[in-house]
Amino acid sequence: MRLASVVLDIPTQALDAPYTYVVPESDAAYAPVTLFDEVDAAPGTDGEELAVEVGCAVVVPLGSRKVVGFVLDVRDLDEGDAPDGVDPARLRPIDAVASKPYFNEEGAACARWIADRYIAPLSACVRLFTPPGAVPKMTRSPYGAWQLVAPETQEADDRWIVPGPAFDDFQPRKNAAKQDAVVSALKSGGEAKVVELTAQVGAVSGAIAALEKKGVVTVEHRRRMRSVGDAGASAAPVRPSASAPKLTDDQARAVELVVQASRRGKGEAVLVDGVTGSGKTEVYLRAIEDVLAHGRTACVLVPEISLTPQTVGRFRRRFGDKVAVIHSRMSPGERYDQWDFIKSGLARVVVGARSALFTPLENVGLYVIDEEHEGSYKQDSAPRYHARDVALWMAARNGAAVVLGSATPSIETLHACAKDPRFHRALLPRRANGRPMPVVQVVDMAKEFGSGSRSMFSLALKRALEEELSAGRKAVLMLNQRGFAKFLLCRECGFVPECPSCSTSLTYHERGAELACHHCGRREPAPGRCPECGSPYLKKFGAGTQRVESELRGLLNEMEGVGTDVPIIRMDADTTSRKGAHQQLLETFAAADAAVLLGTQMIAKGLDFDDVTLVGVINADTTLHIPDYRASERTFSLVEQVAGRAGRAELPGCVLVQTYEGDSVPIRAAAAYDRAAFLKDELPKRRLLRYPPYAAMANVLVWGKNESEVAAEAEAVHKAVQTSVRDFGGDGWSVLPAVPCVLAKLRNTYRWHVVVRAPAGEDLSRALLPFMRRRRAHPSVSVAVDVDPFDVL
Repeated sequence: MRLASVVLDIPTQALDAPYTYVVPESDAAYAPVTLFDEVDAAPGTDGEELAVEVGCAVVVPLGSRKVVGFVLDVRDLDEGDAPDGVDPARLRPIDAVASKPYFNEEGAACARWIADRYIAPLSACVRLFTPPGAVPKMTRSPYGAWQLVAPETQEADDRWIVPGPAFDDFQPRKNAAKQDAVVSALKSGGEAKVVELTAQVGAVSGAIAALEKKGVVTVEHRRRMRSVGDAGASAAPVRPSASAPKLTDDQARAVELVVQASRRGKGEAVLVDGVTGSGKTEVYLRAIEDVLAHGRTACVLVPEISLTPQTVGRFRRRFGDKVAVIHSRMSPGERYDQWDFIKSGLARVVVGARSALFTPLENVGLYVIDEEHEGSYKQDSAPRYHARDVALWMAARNGAAVVLGSATPSIETLHACAKDPRFHRALLPRRANGRPMPVVQVVDMAKEFGSGSRSMFSLALKRALEEELSAGRKAVLMLNQRGFAKFLLCRECGFVPECPSCSTSLTYHERGAELACHHCGRREPAPGRCPECGSPYLKKFGAGTQRVESELRGLLNEMEGVGTDVPIIRMDADTTSRKGAHQQLLETFAAADAAVLLGTQMIAKGLDFDDVTLVGVINADTTLHIPDYRASERTFSLVEQVAGRAGRAELPGCVLVQTYEGDSVPIRAAAAYDRAAFLKDELPKRRLLRYPPYAAMANVLVWGKNESEVAAEAEAVHKAVQTSVRDFGGDGWSVLPAVPCVLAKLRNTYRWHVVVRAPAGEDLSRALLPFMRRRRAHPSVSVAVDVDPFDVL
């Protein structure tokens, strides 16, 4: 008897453990989904016979219904042997196989590890390894029958016509113009794509059907790979010796450190700690070259979609059509094609966002995590994994190495380099071209205000903009929006319009004069008078990118020698929402002579333009005021990262940081490129308050639509967690009281949380996992655990 462990594709804790089913002995390999009449043939299988294997989707019975599940394990059961607590005679058989394998044993093991480590539903973890939008699902027809529904995303194909057996002897009738056009096209080209032929001569489907019936032509369906918008077409491979720059001594040492770690194959990590412009990407490329030369593959993660076009371009120029791309701005069809390209084994390098970790890339020798300090590597919904930690686990299993690259490494990674023998550090303290880092000037906006200036642009920034733009050079202006949003305030009664569904003020948008909630999407016209007291005196507080763009345009128009035709390219959530918008905006900026790139945090890292000589930070303070323990670290990283966009080539760079917190240690330290000064101030606070890296932490989230129910459930969760921690932990473990989150209401949902702390190195998951597994679900209140939270908002 053969048994299969199947996790059901139903994301609920109540059905989270794998179920055991029997693999029918009479059909070790059988046609897909033909074992019961109610289910149609599985899509995308071309009628081929499929076996029950690890990673495939199967149709199984669950009570009186049929469900789709994923096979995690297949094993032979010896006679007289049985799994613990399982009566083989009562096991039900698998009804059908619904797909080829999506993942292998390593993928199944990783899904189990993520489920335990991050206390997440196993089905949600398995879903990470499946192609996006390409998994079949079960639905019930109006007549009560269960039907297997084809995936939303499938292979794309084109119809081609080629000569058939009767082609040479066929002569179209004189009045059969369409048939004559089809035959002529085949005589001239040998074959023709139906869609192109239709564009040339009009509808030809009827003519093709008639010719096919006579054996004159044959219609073939050929797989078409959908183009990847921001990756461009695959370039021909380029030999490294023909294009690779000469390494600096620091880069050569870093490459050697990475190569040796990769060849040892012990799951080691190398932090490439290099200033902006030090050539970290070239270190990645050289290390990947060595990995490919030894017959292995590489996975490269980038934190921002805005970085993908430039990063993919560099990797394609080096590795050509061996590069696959995965990120969320691609269409489902494009992502499926890239996933299939990877599974075919033709892709040797995968570049993408954190989800690229879970593509079916075999024999990985190197994982690269660029800008490793970025919060986007932490998933904010179940499973709440961190890509860095998953990559480290995968590398240890696969005998690979992990490269963590950043100009401002996270405090946790720096601590690991100091304490963990598996972590190594490669320093790149100088720019690869030998140019100095740009001088950073901190502008005290409080003094500007005191001197009578009311502009959002300081006098120093105005002068610098005029000087650089009039000389035909480029500038980058960053508006640090994260934190407190732009809002309206009545100057007479103090009323601030708030979102009724979220505990936050509505954001004012200049264009369209409307108020919007950036959490739930609510939009409404901005009032002309205060809805509370009727006062017309409504003041706009804060500055959004639209307002900055408007005032900047007026400022540039007044400058001598600058002119009104200097483009302002704005990059924010609004302008980059369209597919391919990132690439289009960056190409526009690159093609211009004098230009200003105005944007939010997405422009602070990774962008490389030789002719940017000025960087201005409109307001560096907003991240400082976020009520979260990483606020200072975020501010320090952001200022230093954006400063590195200036002066990357022959032209010198200048950076102006506007702030009302001129004496703030994170800002002053970043302006001086003095990480030691920042850490000297920050680490004692972390140690005193028991925050990472000096403690392990978990955030137990409780949310629902009814405020009183959420509060009551949060208190109950607090008591249960206290019991679990008391039974498992010891000294140094603590459970903070249940309290509302900082963002206490979001999308009409009330949010509470319970923070758990343990000594550094302790396994919080082992303490909290039993509580979550045995907890009975509340009908209207949800509970989830965020292990190693990036924030506790």
